[in-house]
Amino acid sequence: MKYMILSDLHGSYAAFEKCARAFEAEKADYLVLLGDYLNHGPRNEIPAGYDPPRLAAALNELKTRIIAIRGNCDSEVDGMLLDFPHTADYGNLIALGRRVFLTHGHLWSPEKLPALQEGDIFVSGHTHIPILAEKNGVILVNPGSPSIPKGNSEAGYALICTECVALKSLAGAEIARFSFR
Repeated sequence: MKYMILSDLHGSYAAFEKCARAFEAEKADYLVLLGDYLNHGPRNEIPAGYDPPRLAAALNELKTRIIAIRGNCDSEVDGMLLDFPHTADYGNLIALGRRVFLTHGHLWSPEKLPALQEGDIFVSGHTHIPILAEKNGVILVNPGSPSIPKGNSEAGYALICTECVALKSLAGAEIARFSFR
C-alpha cells in the first residue's frame, strides 16, 4: 500500500494540479489530506491559482481514494463543496504493522503527541514546513505545503510506502527518506 500525503492546499487549484500529476506518477493507492483544503486562512497570502470551487471539484473526482482530516481553516460552509468525509480531527491507519496517526497539527503536534508506541508514525501538517524526524522512537512526518511553503522549503508532499517514508518536492526530487529496517 502506498499513501501520498498532502496538507495545506488552501484553495490553490494550480498547486493541486501538480499534486494530482505526482499522485498518478507515484502510483499511490490513497491520497491522504491533512486539512486546510479550500480557505487560504486569514494569516496567509492568497496562493497562486486560488480557485476553491475548482479545487473542490478536482478533489471530488478522487473521492474514493481520499482519506481526509479537518484542518483549522476548514469551515462547515467550505465542506459543503466536498463529497468525502473530512471533518474528523484525527484518524488512524495501520500500515506495515505500525500505527499511523493522522492529524492536521493544530490539536496534536510533535510537541504534543498522542499516546504512541515506538515505531509508530505521527503525520501532521499545519506549519507548512516539511519534517521527517524521529522522536522517542516515533517517526514524525510533515509534508509541508504544496501551495504556501514556509521556512525556505519547497512545495511538496510525503509518501508512506512499504519500504520507507519520504518527503518529495513537487518537482519530483526526494528531500528526505526514512527507511524501515
